[in-house]
Amino acid sequence: MKDKYTYYVQRITYNLKRMKDIAKKVFDIEIEALQNVAALIDDEFTRVVEAILNTDGKIIVIGIGKSGIIGKKIAATLSSTGTPSFFLHPGEAFHGDLGIVGKNDKIMLISYSGETDEVLKVIPFLKWNKNLIISITGNANSTVAKNSDHHLNINITREACPLALAPTSSTTATLVMGDALAIALMETRQFQEEDFARFHPGGSLGRKLLVKVKDQMRVDNLPFINIDASFTDVLLRMSEGRLGMVVVGDAQYVQGIITDGDLRRALLRNPDTSKLTVTEMMTANPVIIDGDEFVNKAEQLMMEKKITTVLVGSAKNRTLTGVYQIYSV
Repeated sequence: MKDKYTYYVQRITYNLKRMKDIAKKVFDIEIEALQNVAALIDDEFTRVVEAILNTDGKIIVIGIGKSGIIGKKIAATLSSTGTPSFFLHPGEAFHGDLGIVGKNDKIMLISYSGETDEVLKVIPFLKWNKNLIISITGNANSTVAKNSDHHLNINITREACPLALAPTSSTTATLVMGDALAIALMETRQFQEEDFARFHPGGSLGRKLLVKVKDQMRVDNLPFINIDASFTDVLLRMSEGRLGMVVVGDAQYVQGIITDGDLRRALLRNPDTSKLTVTEMMTANPVIIDGDEFVNKAEQLMMEKKITTVLVGSAKNRTLTGVYQIYSV
């Protein structure tokens, strides 16, 4: 019984150690596949980018199975980076959904073999509708490739699957080709962060690039203190305000700002709090930004200056409308 138990433990240990080798081998195979496909990129890629740039319609991506799953991702990436696109299932297309294909739309057919039956069935309609067809296959002599206006070759030498059955290297190559198109289109269009944010208003990036400081600033119970206040007054007002700082002056004129860091540094210089004055502790020229600045710009400025709090108002007139803090985001 003990020998049998020992055998199973040794077998499991052997298999677990082998897992890392398998993982590394998969990475090696797929990296090699991508390098081979990269070497196949030629002027046809440029022509595809130009064709997409010149379209008045949408890019409709069609594929089935694993190619369909990759196609959905490609369509999503294109749409989010400035190229209107959506995925169309060839089975559904052949049973009525072809009605959504406009004459100005350009079609991207994905089939590694280039002989996928469901994809082939939609080609006659696309020809009749005079849609420009872009195909991504691993066989330049396939039916899909030959019936396309433009063809992108993703031929690989082998799949990472040891049985050469599960699409692995081929789907990775397809995905990267789609990414390459999206990035090429982005750079050609000079697609910026602000453009990306407009398509992602619900995410953190959208909030940072579209939301203004005035929409996020604190305006209630702002902690003001007089220039002649004592150390104890400053400490109490800072605690009440719960912002880790106090503003010296009032909303009509800001004389300075004292943060909890300023307090600590002041105490290190002079532990006798009875002799500490507001003038000694405060920063006389605090950063004041306009409320119409975008959150992203404000946070970039704060990181550059290594501060967590900025005053919101008029830097010229030193007036205050609110306080914005980076860690309140």
